[in-house]
Amino acid sequence: MKNLRYSYQTIEFGNTDIHLCTLRDKQEFYDPEDIAQNLGISSATWSLFGVIWPSSLVLAHFISQYPVGKKRVLEVGCGIALSSLLLNKQKADITATDYHPEVGKFLLRNTLLNQDGPINYEQTNWSNKQDSLGLFDLIIGSDLLYENEHIELLANFIQAHANKSCEVILVDPGRGRKTKLSTKMLKFGFSSTHIKPEHTDYIKQDFKGHILKFKR
Repeated sequence: MKNLRYSYQTIEFGNTDIHLCTLRDKQEFYDPEDIAQNLGISSATWSLFGVIWPSSLVLAHFISQYPVGKKRVLEVGCGIALSSLLLNKQKADITATDYHPEVGKFLLRNTLLNQDGPINYEQTNWSNKQDSLGLFDLIIGSDLLYENEHIELLANFIQAHANKSCEVILVDPGRGRKTKLSTKMLKFGFSSTHIKPEHTDYIKQDFKGHILKFKR
């Protein structure tokens, strides 16, 4: 991860501290062998995985109070994987996924930074039918619906990895696609609830999005 500039921060969840190494800002870029470009990740979007977004903070704060218990948990499109790191700190059974080739390196770095055990991780995209992830009891993610084509891809990916009894928690910042995703999830037998997060004073600006909860 040379030739990049980093930022270090600590995010508090009650009495739990999560230490993070992230990209310094969204201007960072390092793809000398065109690995990301060959995956369809442009230089303009390369850095988006490596910073903390408001939706990621909302998801992590919400999941910090959620009764995860012994559920097998999957974080989809984890990016810097704040929620996965928090759940790992809480000894949850967490698996993280992302498509970006640098995510696994940052995940390992941050796991070590928090002095925790390794997190199961698989680099995969939502159209991959050959991953080795298996089925989960709880699937989480934040700010995933950038394009209209993502709606069906994400819904199908969740369906492929959801147990018959499963909960899904997604945070959407308000990109206008949550209703279409809910319609797709209803066809897979999930009930759908959209709620406004409370007490988001840990974010500098007002959060206009929703927490999407699906259950079957």
